[in-house]
Amino acid sequence: MGWIVGRDTARLGGFQRFGRRSATALGHRNSFAGRLETGVSNDAFGGTVVYVIIVGAGEVGRSIAANLEGAHDVVVVDRDADVVEELTYSLDVLTIHGDGTDLDTLREADLEQASLVIACTDNDETNAVVCGAAKAATNAFTVARVRRRTLLETWQESQGAFGVDFMVCTDLLTARTIFRISGLPSAHDVDTFASGLIRMAEFDVPAASPLADRTVREADCYDSLTFAAIFRDDEMVVTRGDTVIRGGDRVVVIGCPDSINDFADEVAMTPDEAEEVVIVGASEIGYQTAREFEDHGFRPRLIERDHDRAREVAEALPNTMVMESDATNAEFLAREHVGEADVVIAALDSDEKNLLVSLLADRIGVDRTVAIIETPEYADLFETVGVDVAVNPREETAEEIIRFTRTDHTEKVAMLEHDRAEVIEIEVGPGSVLVGREIADATDDLPPGVVIGAISRAGDHITPRGSTVVQPEDHVIVFVDAAVLDDVVDLI
Repeated sequence: MGWIVGRDTARLGGFQRFGRRSATALGHRNSFAGRLETGVSNDAFGGTVVYVIIVGAGEVGRSIAANLEGAHDVVVVDRDADVVEELTYSLDVLTIHGDGTDLDTLREADLEQASLVIACTDNDETNAVVCGAAKAATNAFTVARVRRRTLLETWQESQGAFGVDFMVCTDLLTARTIFRISGLPSAHDVDTFASGLIRMAEFDVPAASPLADRTVREADCYDSLTFAAIFRDDEMVVTRGDTVIRGGDRVVVIGCPDSINDFADEVAMTPDEAEEVVIVGASEIGYQTAREFEDHGFRPRLIERDHDRAREVAEALPNTMVMESDATNAEFLAREHVGEADVVIAALDSDEKNLLVSLLADRIGVDRTVAIIETPEYADLFETVGVDVAVNPREETAEEIIRFTRTDHTEKVAMLEHDRAEVIEIEVGPGSVLVGREIADATDDLPPGVVIGAISRAGDHITPRGSTVVQPEDHVIVFVDAAVLDDVVDLI
């Protein structure tokens, strides 16, 4: 679209949509998006995992280990002796101090017994080597975390290079999360189910919202929407008709996309989806985010202060206006009418810079701010001081790998509020407690903390009510308290 260096520029008066690109960013077999879009089974590595080796005990590896430890035998390998020692006492896993690229270290971890090897260090090459070494010595299913999209594309085009069976690109995954969240006013998280027929979203309810201080029964004026739960401070409330929605609550709703969009408009008191998007920082995540918006027909603006990087991304992003400037320059922000943007996305190389940019954007009147954070402890701080959504790339990666390694019968999983709850899609079996019964009756046999949010039947969306009867082969989308998840999956 253009590259602008140090001169006055005409404001974009709300960019126009254009034809969607024919190429897809992901979609090859075993890619994370390909698995979701083409239906590759969650148990693609051959059934129940009984022995898992995780190489890398950083935030990603630790999160995966914590999630898997209860159901599987887990071994964690890391080069940092202090990290290994700490993990030994904090999780019920075996630990090994060593180099995961060394086959002897992997053998010490009983590689030949492993069903699954997950390489999730912060180094792309290390992760590829770990998977290659594991694949050369065993038939274990291998998962690699990478940051560079070029590695992902090489892996896809070569149909499984590097000995990797499943690859997760952190930066691309994060960009897609940002795009989903940015599309709905006030949304904190968004995910789709039943091949896009059904959507789940979390919304922050402002104190001035017309929904504040109303009961769920009063607020429920949507034909195709289910109020599932409310997160209020440290409390999780499964909603009932008399549950009161308060300002500051985070509300989880499940329904058809149109009803979700209508609900978003009412919560945020704005009728329009984000159209004018400003991305600050041409980091790899910033670049991938701009590309994601382009792929969906948007023309974002991207601010980058480094001359060479600005030129590079301008050449690669034909439908993005790239501006070479300092995003903390008040004169520049005023001249470019950044305050009139629908959303500003801070994707710089430090949490502190992203916080500063977000606060400046909020101060000049930007409707919504999204910030990348690398330090998980900062998430609550960012949102407390006014950042609308803080996205942690490592957390996104860990959750995606955890979703893939699930061996129950769930078709799709969305984790909420640091895994305090999940929304799952599951096909109803003939022996389910739901089959042939009205939901009002059948849910009495389910644990507390469960809400049937939607049903997909032969390609049609059904909004469940008390009198709805569930049939075999229905796909139910269910909100579940994480503490009772295993019991619920077994019953359904």
